[in-house]
Amino acid sequence: MLKYDALILGAGAAGLLCASEAAHLGARVAVLERSEKPGKKILISGGGRCNFTNLHCTPHNFLSDNPDFCRSALARFTPADFLDLIKKHKIPYHEKQPYPDAAPGQLFCDRSAADVVTMLLNECAAVKARIFLDTKISGVIFDSEYRIRAKDANGEPAEFVAPVLVVATGGLSIPKMGATPLGYEIAKKFGHSIAPCRPALVPLKFPSAQARTFKELAGVSTMVTAQCGAATFQEKLLFTHSGLSGPAILQASSYWSWKNADSMTIDLAPGQEWTREIRNGGRRDLDGLRSALRVVVPKRLADLWIDKHPPKDWTNQSLDLMEQGIHEWKISPTGTEGYEKAEVTAGGVNTKELSSKTMESQKSPGLYFIGEVMDVTGWLGGYNFQWAWASAVAAGRDIASKLAK
Repeated sequence: MLKYDALILGAGAAGLLCASEAAHLGARVAVLERSEKPGKKILISGGGRCNFTNLHCTPHNFLSDNPDFCRSALARFTPADFLDLIKKHKIPYHEKQPYPDAAPGQLFCDRSAADVVTMLLNECAAVKARIFLDTKISGVIFDSEYRIRAKDANGEPAEFVAPVLVVATGGLSIPKMGATPLGYEIAKKFGHSIAPCRPALVPLKFPSAQARTFKELAGVSTMVTAQCGAATFQEKLLFTHSGLSGPAILQASSYWSWKNADSMTIDLAPGQEWTREIRNGGRRDLDGLRSALRVVVPKRLADLWIDKHPPKDWTNQSLDLMEQGIHEWKISPTGTEGYEKAEVTAGGVNTKELSSKTMESQKSPGLYFIGEVMDVTGWLGGYNFQWAWASAVAAGRDIASKLAK
């Protein structure tokens, strides 16, 4: 039996920072990770460069059935605070080139996401936070303390005991990286409810007929405005073999699934009046339309669009409808590409049953939930990492302060 002050399930972004924070303040901490490597999702994030935070992070950048929950933690551990840690470890970083190529404020490692994992591991090592890899959990019970039954890397049984248990197991996205529903199962075991889980920041699928129509555009990318309900994102759209992807669609997808929306609206040429030249004496024929539309969208998209949406006639009223069609393209996705392609999982542990200041359960003292396992989902662009850091620090500080009393 291995006894600690706190046990943390999951050696991802939230789990590792929580471990180092609590141990730095004096707690004896063990992190249990089912994979053979720590930080596996960090390593593949941001195209291998890790978009580790966003300078413009606010509560507005998160979805939750309890929208005010994230305010306290985000206010007490900001992007500047995490950036101090990056600078302490002398990790070179940069801000991604802002619009039109990307939204501003996204910070990436210059070299590799491995720099962030190494930083977190070094922080843990410096305060003797233990990390047990390839450790499979078979049971969790509470009898005055939390007891974790597990099997170690050799398949031998092990038992870990602590008065504090932190669930940092992540969500269901990217199952090939080892995602499991363990965190939700533990939450339910201790009386918590779960906001329905769903893939978020995920490509969308067309209906089959529409997919066949636009399949030949696979790989075509263009700047658009995607709107779902009150949420609007002006970023790149990417046509795929089965539907749509790209930052604009990934962003809007979270709202589409959250609100159970039937459709979303896409402006394929934001801020562009593409029929103006034709109205001012340009050629009123299909070639003229193609030429005009090619000025504001990629050639392949312009040609296919005109082929599939020819004008009824050449009156100004028909041109108005053509103009409107480009700016108000309504799509009705049949679904998403699922957890395999989702950046994150929306939904999760009901935050109305947690302390917004400490992340501690209101149902089982000493039980904490941090990171993606909770019903807090950020936008694309470093926001989910910032939530991992902020929630981890909130929990880590509270754990240490209680042990110090």
